Amino acid sequence: MSAQHNHAAHGHDDHGHDDGPHSTFSGYMIGFFLSIILTAIPFAVVMGDVFENRTTTVVVIAFFAVVQIIVHMIYFLHMNGKVEGGWTLMSTIFTIVFVAVTLAGTLWVMYHMNTNMMPGHNHNPAAVTQQQPAAEQGHTNH
Repeated sequence: MSAQHNHAAHGHDDHGHDDGPHSTFSGYMIGFFLSIILTAIPFAVVMGDVFENRTTTVVVIAFFAVVQIIVHMIYFLHMNGKVEGGWTLMSTIFTIVFVAVTLAGTLWVMYHMNTNMMPGHNHNPAAVTQQQPAAEQGHTNH
């Protein structure tokens, strides 16, 4: 009796059986409609010019982007604490933390390098006064 025959004899021959996460049609539709809503709201915020402050608009858009990423991870990638003993979710959380620390550190370094490398550099062109060249100051018409 071969190993293949023994495998089939024990009823393990259904290749469709997988312990991985599965979703239903309704689960995919919930994720789909949530994605549409989470895209439409920031679009309406920008097109309707809802907030006067640009920073507030950016924060709202970033918030909806993060929520949409979470919706995609749950409804389309089927990530939760039960899959693969929670290791998939743990590796994702580690990746998010690592990217956030790297991004924050990069922005911090770039900001301080910009501030400290050229301390006398004036970014306001209206504050620059026009001065006459030294050669013209000593020259008088007689």
